[in-house]
Amino acid sequence: MAEDSVQVDNESEIDPGNLGEGIGLCLSGGGFRAMLFHVGAVQRLNELGLLHQLKRVSSVSGGSITAGVLGANWGALGFQLQNDGRTIATKLDEAFVAPLRELAGTTVDIWAGLDGLAHLFTSISDEVAAAYDRVLFKGKTLQSLPLDTDSTEVGVKGPRFILTSTNVKTGSLWRFSRPYMADWRIGKINHPTVPLAVAVAASSAFPPFLSPMTMSLDDVDFEPGIPSVEPPRSLRSSAVLTDGGVYDNLGLEPVWKRYKTVLVSDGGRKMDDDPSPATDWARHSRRLIDLLQHEVSNLRRRQIVDSLVKKEREGAYWGIQGDIDQFKLADALLKNSFGATTRIAYIPTRLAKMTDLTQELLINWGYAICDAAVRTHVKPLPTVAPEWPYPANAITAASKPT
Repeated sequence: MAEDSVQVDNESEIDPGNLGEGIGLCLSGGGFRAMLFHVGAVQRLNELGLLHQLKRVSSVSGGSITAGVLGANWGALGFQLQNDGRTIATKLDEAFVAPLRELAGTTVDIWAGLDGLAHLFTSISDEVAAAYDRVLFKGKTLQSLPLDTDSTEVGVKGPRFILTSTNVKTGSLWRFSRPYMADWRIGKINHPTVPLAVAVAASSAFPPFLSPMTMSLDDVDFEPGIPSVEPPRSLRSSAVLTDGGVYDNLGLEPVWKRYKTVLVSDGGRKMDDDPSPATDWARHSRRLIDLLQHEVSNLRRRQIVDSLVKKEREGAYWGIQGDIDQFKLADALLKNSFGATTRIAYIPTRLAKMTDLTQELLINWGYAICDAAVRTHVKPLPTVAPEWPYPANAITAASKPT
């Protein structure tokens, strides 16, 4: 299967008979909560030897922070072949976990908002990008991501990383990747040199406070002939980008269209009930926007879960609000602790400082439920006993974030 056709992907068109044999990983949105939940999942996938096998990583919002650091440091992960046939990253903690925990120990959203309001020529999203670059990316661009494993170019090989955002001008998915950035409605720009921090900030610009990010474009940079009917120049002069979760909070489509085996790590959570919803236009409109986005996310979840249950696709789905007991895995790390994991799931969707305890509970929970989902539904796998990433904060029925 050719990785990309002449046209930019229109995600509404899926050919089930033309899906590749590789494994794709989707990392959802959900602020720092999702970012750290995914860290635990990535740790377990690595131990099981699946991280090295990934062909594509698609991400949105908080998941794009995780994916951006994973991709930017792919060549430093120290992959080594083990005696049992697994290839694992031996330097995952220092190259991947440590920088994300450092970021989680800071508050980004409030300070970025204040800085953005205080400056006439920078936006809040620009300030968020600056914070990401200062702590995580240090000037790296989309060209710092690994080359596709089937690429003939010389360089670090790995999965294709796709960081997704939503183009407010067209209502379509905007993709940032090493080979190109694109919106199928307006075309694609090959070999973009956009800073990784900007791509991640655009993906995680959740409305209304961190959105939108405006990115200037030049019509001459677009590949000629894509799409077949050239769009108006007004659509190509700039991209006005908001959180990728507005379009797809699971980051599902770039993987769903390409591969038979799909792994989905979902750090998003359900809407809270509101017994007395506000009736003023501002707060009522905000509630309705949240409701619409929530329903889109639910449809995506049903899409993946139904397909896995019906064996139309291979892979696994695990969610931060899931019940690990439903996997019925005899040696699961965690049992009868749904109350504790629900408390973890209800950590707010923020880019706000977290205590070490909260960070470690999130990572442990992502690790544990990923382990249960993958060992239940993805076979065959080597027998690798799970161990808590942070044993001192192993989840129990009494666990509670601080």
